[in-house]
Amino acid sequence: MRDRVSASDPGLLRLAAGLRTVGAITLTLAVLSLLDADVTHLVAGAVAAMVATFSVREKQRGPQAVTLALGLPVALASVSLAALLSSHVVAGDVFFVVLIFCAVYGRRFGDRGTALGLIGFQVYFLSLFVGATPGLLPGLWGVLAVAFASSALARFVLVPQTSAGILLRLRHAFRARLAQLLDAQLELLDAGPDDVEKALAHVRTDTARLHETAMMIQGRLEEGTPDEVTARLVQRRIADAEIAAERLGLLLLTARSAERADTLTLHLPGAPVPESGRLPMPEEATDVLRRDLRALRLLVRRPGADGAGLAQVRNRLLGYRDEEHLPPAAPAVRDVFRGVGESARAVLGLRLAFDGPQDESDDSPETARSREELDAEDAAIGREESGEEDADRPTGLRRPTTRAAVQVSVGSALAIVGGELLSAHRWYWAVLTCWIVFINTASTGEILVKGYRRLLGTVLGVVAGIGLAGLVGHHTGTAFAVVLLCVFAMFYTAPLSYTLMSFFVTAALGVLYTLLHTYSPDVLVLRVEETAVGVASGVVAAALVLPVRTDRRTDELLTTVLQRLTDVTGAAVEQLSGGPPAELLDRSRELDQALSDLRSATQPLTHPVTPLRTRRDTARYVVALLETCAYHARALAATAELLPTHPSIAADPQLRGAGRRILGNIDAIAARVADEHSTAEVATGPSVASLLGPGAYGTPRYGRVTDRVLRHLQRLDEAVAGLARPLGVPVTSPGR
Repeated sequence: MRDRVSASDPGLLRLAAGLRTVGAITLTLAVLSLLDADVTHLVAGAVAAMVATFSVREKQRGPQAVTLALGLPVALASVSLAALLSSHVVAGDVFFVVLIFCAVYGRRFGDRGTALGLIGFQVYFLSLFVGATPGLLPGLWGVLAVAFASSALARFVLVPQTSAGILLRLRHAFRARLAQLLDAQLELLDAGPDDVEKALAHVRTDTARLHETAMMIQGRLEEGTPDEVTARLVQRRIADAEIAAERLGLLLLTARSAERADTLTLHLPGAPVPESGRLPMPEEATDVLRRDLRALRLLVRRPGADGAGLAQVRNRLLGYRDEEHLPPAAPAVRDVFRGVGESARAVLGLRLAFDGPQDESDDSPETARSREELDAEDAAIGREESGEEDADRPTGLRRPTTRAAVQVSVGSALAIVGGELLSAHRWYWAVLTCWIVFINTASTGEILVKGYRRLLGTVLGVVAGIGLAGLVGHHTGTAFAVVLLCVFAMFYTAPLSYTLMSFFVTAALGVLYTLLHTYSPDVLVLRVEETAVGVASGVVAAALVLPVRTDRRTDELLTTVLQRLTDVTGAAVEQLSGGPPAELLDRSRELDQALSDLRSATQPLTHPVTPLRTRRDTARYVVALLETCAYHARALAATAELLPTHPSIAADPQLRGAGRRILGNIDAIAARVADEHSTAEVATGPSVASLLGPGAYGTPRYGRVTDRVLRHLQRLDEAVAGLARPLGVPVTSPGR
C-alpha cells in the first residue's frame, strides 16, 4: 500500500500541499475563533491563509521564509489600498488593472517575484470578496498577520518538507513505479493474442509515469543532494535504470512479435499492436523468463534487504550479461535475457547510489565485475566538471512575462467591463478567471483549452455547491469542515486535472457564501456567467493583443526539441566514435524538458473535442515519434558514458560516419520547421548497419560498442526519417 501511494503521488508533494494548506487554514480559524472573530473575518482569514501557503514555491526553506516574510507587508498594502478605494469605483478598477500588470510582470524575477505578485493580487481580490472598507482595516490587518503566522507554522512545523526529504521520497516513488512497470511487462509476457493490446497500453502508461518521476528527481537534485558529484551520480543511476527498463519492454515486445515489431510507435497511444503470439521458445524457457522478471521486481521492491537468497537471485540475473549464461533460445528471446541482466545491473547501481556500500561476500564473478564497473563510473563522475552556457533571452515585448502582463491587463479590463454589466457586486469573478487562464499558458490555444476546463469545472461545482449549501445550512463548524475538505481535494487534484480543481473551488465557494449570508442559487449561476465572461475576455486579449498562435508556439518548441536532439545525438555519437567526453546527462535532461514543453503546448491540437481530426492525429504522431527519438538518444548517451570505464567495450570510429546522416536529417527537418521556404531535404538510403561495414549487423556480441548501439542508431534513423512526411519535408533517396 505504501508503494501504491508513493507511486500515485511521487514525493508525496500533492499530499503535503493539501495537508499544509488545510493545516494553515485550521490554525487560522482556531486562533480567530479564540479571539471571537465574526464570520466575515473567519472567511477572510481562511482565504488569506490559503493564499499565503500556496503562493510560496521556492524549494529551500530559507528562501521560503524570506518570501513569506515579504508577503505580509505586500498583503497589508494590498488590502489597505482595496479598502481605501472601495468607494472610488473608477480609481479602484484602474488600480486593480495596474496591480495585475505588476503581478504578472513580476514573474520575470523568479519564484519570489511570482509569489509576491500572486499574494498582492489574491489579497486585493479577497478584499473585494469580503467587502473591505476603511473601518474594517484594523481587523483585517490582524487577520492577515494571524494567517501568515499560521501559514509559517504549518509550513515549517506541522508539515515540514526539506529538499533532501522530498528527494528521498521521490527515489522511493521511482522504485515503486519501476516495480509497477515490471508488473506491466510481466502482464505483456503472459497476455494472450486478445489481451496483448491492453497489456501494451499498461506498459506505455507505466513507462511514461516512470519517466515523469525521473524528471521530477532531476529537478530536485541540486537542492536535495550535498554536492554536485552526488547529484550527478544519482542522475546517472536514475537515467540508467529508466533506459534499461524501457529497453526491456521494447525487447519483450519484439520477442513476442511474429516478425520484428515496429517499436517506432511504442510511444503512440492507440498505435496498432504488431501481430504476436507466444514467445518463440519452449515453455520451460518462458517459465525461466517469467521467474527472472519476478526476481528482478523483487530486487526493486526490497532494495535494502540482504541475505543469501537475494544475493543468489542478483548473481543469477547479472550472469545474463555474459553470453555463456544465456539460455538456448531464438536471438530475439536471448536479447530479452540480456535486457534482464542490464536491468539488474541498473538496479544494483541504484542501490549503491542510494544506500551506499553493501555486503559483497556472496558475490559471483559476474556481480563483482558489475560492481567494479559501477565503482569506476562513480570515480569518473567525480572527476567531471560541468559548464554552463548563456542562452539568448528575448527583450522588450518579446519577453514572455512582458507580453503576458500586457495581455492579462487588457483581458482584465475587458473582464471588469463585462463583469460589471452582469453584476455591480460580483464582477471580480470575471477578473479572477481571466487572470487564472493566463497562468502557465503561452499561446491562444492553451488559454482556450484552460478556459474551457475552468468553465466546465465551475458549472459542475455550482451544482455541487447548491447541494452542499442546502445540507450545511448555517452550521458554521460543519461548513468550515466541508470547506477544508474541498480545499484539500483542490490541492490534491490540481496537478492531475484543472477541471477537478475548479470543481472543488466552486463547491467550496457555495459554502462560503452561505456563511456570509449571501448565498442563493442565483449567486452561483452568476458565478458561471462571470466565469464565461472572464474566459471570453482572456481569449479575446490573447487573440488580439500581441498574439502567440498555437502553430507558432508549437513550431518554436519543435525547433527547440530538434536542436536538443541534435545536441544529444551528436555528442553521444562523437563520444562513441572515440571523441572527448561531453555533458551527456545534462543534455539529455534538456531534451526531455523541451519535449515536455512541446507535449503541453500541443494539448489544444490534441484535445478530444477539437474538430480538426487530421491535425490532431498528426500532432500525436509527431510527438510520439519525437518521444521515440528521445528514448534512443538517451540510450546512446547512456552507452557513451560507459566508454571511459567499461572494461569490455571500446569506441568504434565507424559510428561517426553512420551518425552523420541522422544529424543531417534532423538539421534538415529543423530548418524546414523554422522556415517553410527552406530547400532542405531528408536523405534516405542503406540501413545504418550497412554503413558500418560487413558483419556489423547480426546477433549482438556485446564485445564492441557498435553491437550495443546499432539498434538504437537504426531506430533513430528510421524515426527521424518518419518525421519528414507529417512535417512536409521532402525526402530524397540516392540512386542505386
